[in-house]
Amino acid sequence: QVHLVESGGGSVPAGGSLTLSCAGSGYSYGSNSMGWFRQVPGKEREGVAALYTGDGRTRYAESVKGRFTISTDNAKNTVYLQMNSLKPEDTAMYYCAAEGGRWVGLDRRYYEAWGQGTQVTVSS
Repeated sequence: QVHLVESGGGSVPAGGSLTLSCAGSGYSYGSNSMGWFRQVPGKEREGVAALYTGDGRTRYAESVKGRFTISTDNAKNTVYLQMNSLKPEDTAMYYCAAEGGRWVGLDRRYYEAWGQGTQVTVSS
């Protein structure tokens, strides 16, 4: 069973940066889709960035392109989300997710494993 733990959330002023980390364990497949999603109260969880560890392909939501970067350290089983030029509308709970053995991009329906989330708050 895959276990994911996020860290790195916090409060920053607009224009600031944060790096989120997602440490994973229990993977059954050598290659996995790893995604970052976010959710604010009353809204659906939305995909932010995804990466396939098998070949490094990535996908980003339009709202974060050019500002956020997803990366992975396969040796550490850790996925990162570097967030720059943060905006108040980036405020949300951020979740890490994993789906084993295939590329599923930003479609949250296909992710089976989820972390507990880390809060990001951006003040104006």
